[in-house]
Amino acid sequence: MTSSDASPQLDVWRALVALGVVFIMLATTGWTAHNSRRDGGAPLKAALAAWEDGHVQGRELPDPQTSPRQLARFFASLTSDQRDRLADRHPLVVGNMNGAPLTLRYRANRTALDAAREAESRRVRDDRLSPEGQRQAARRMQRYAAFLHPDRRVLAFDPTGSGRIAEVLGDLAHAQRVSVIVPGVDTSLVTFERPDRAHSTPLGMARALYDAERAAAPGTRTAVIAWADYTAPEGLGVEAATAIRARSGAIRLNAMVRGLPGRAEVALYCHSYGSVLCGVAAPALPSRVTDIAVAGSPGMRADRASHLDTRARIWATRDGDDWIEDVPHLELGGIGHGADPFSRAFGARLLSASGADGHTGYFEPGTESLSNFAEIGVGAFLGLRCADRDDSCRSGLSSAAKV
Repeated sequence: MTSSDASPQLDVWRALVALGVVFIMLATTGWTAHNSRRDGGAPLKAALAAWEDGHVQGRELPDPQTSPRQLARFFASLTSDQRDRLADRHPLVVGNMNGAPLTLRYRANRTALDAAREAESRRVRDDRLSPEGQRQAARRMQRYAAFLHPDRRVLAFDPTGSGRIAEVLGDLAHAQRVSVIVPGVDTSLVTFERPDRAHSTPLGMARALYDAERAAAPGTRTAVIAWADYTAPEGLGVEAATAIRARSGAIRLNAMVRGLPGRAEVALYCHSYGSVLCGVAAPALPSRVTDIAVAGSPGMRADRASHLDTRARIWATRDGDDWIEDVPHLELGGIGHGADPFSRAFGARLLSASGADGHTGYFEPGTESLSNFAEIGVGAFLGLRCADRDDSCRSGLSSAAKV
């Protein structure tokens, strides 16, 4: 056998060995555990059925899944009173409708959250529930009550199953630049915000980024969206090793971005499995998405950044203590997420994460990863710190921030 004949076979054996490592990890770390999630669709299904039968001034209501542009035209054709009545009668639908006016979505989601809080309050007192079931109801009731604070702006809400949520920080309607946090596994209504993990939950990441962006460019009007509006994998199970949840989430992310008001440029910050979702979403994202930054990524379902088929700049960072580095970066038979975005061969712009600790420390104040994310968010590229302390991640860029 010649060396040229042996090389392809060697590559196959290497791939098989790596795949074996993946399956060993699946077996020994609980990745193959049974998925206990129950994604019943009762609340939203009922709301959508009522919307389908509804009318306004004798007109049929539009399909909620139609394009955000068409939905925006529909709402623009209504009077203020008509819009408010639709939000009050169909809060779960209007609150999740990309293309509906922001203030109307905020109003609708407050109504839907209040109804959900009342429902959980009844469940807490329901003797037919187990003590654990009552405790879970109490946690959700407390979470809904927190979302109802007057200062909070909920862009999307669905109590179904583990729940979905998206929250806005800042004035999204008038923002010059918009940043979106796309989180990874174990994201739910309950884990969206946790006082004991101030900067590693979706809302904690968003708050840290929002503060850092305002400090980096006080004269730039920024808004940050903590986007947990997809059904994330639960734990490091089979779903986390495949793109099943990423594909459905990518559709939702694309629709959300296309429904944003104005023309502000958008940057996505995709953590862990969220980077899989962003990789799947990349080819269909609108051109206003100018930057996609991934942190602690298991892969983006692509061999190279150029294969993502997007004009957005691709950034990647990883700290030295992140366990994700030890996950085999490959994709075989639908298992795994492909090449390592933090490798030079992938072709992303590599950022320093100095000061970050572990897999969830990228948004901690004082870290270079958070500082870099803020610089990207406001367009101040000349202040970026590259992974190798050279200028390679800033090559060909100029600063656009209004400071």
